[in-house]
Amino acid sequence: MKISFELNRKPATLDIEPRETLAEMLRSRCRLTGVKISCEAQVCGSCTVLVDALPVSSCTLLAYEVRGKRVTTIEGLADESGRLHPLQQAFLDQFAFQCGFCTPGMILAAKALLDENAASTDAEIVAHMNGNLCRCTGYLPILKAIRQAAGELRGQK
Repeated sequence: MKISFELNRKPATLDIEPRETLAEMLRSRCRLTGVKISCEAQVCGSCTVLVDALPVSSCTLLAYEVRGKRVTTIEGLADESGRLHPLQQAFLDQFAFQCGFCTPGMILAAKALLDENAASTDAEIVAHMNGNLCRCTGYLPILKAIRQAAGELRGQK
């Protein structure tokens, strides 16, 4: 099956299997290994990508469902010059990662929230990030990173 969509701000057309998940397609066909596969049951958030700016679990979404849509992975967040997105930089600044396995999904989920409301409260951030699990960092540095990025994004508007 041939599908066309936008991937990280560029047009893409791929031949896929009808049963292939978005995560499988992104990792194996597009070589975008920032998409992590862990639980394969829409529970941990490591496979989170943005589809039309909304966070989705790519481990359970069939690839053909992104036909005609915009898909953003962690590899597509930096700008054309290579400058990191404020969330990526904030995660580095706040040491909001340890092994890094959950980090791409965390950043993309947080981006969806801040795109909608850069003035989110701590309670709103925690509630929004509830579907993303981290086993080694703890959540305080992640919250600090999201707050830092939110402040920068508010200043840019």
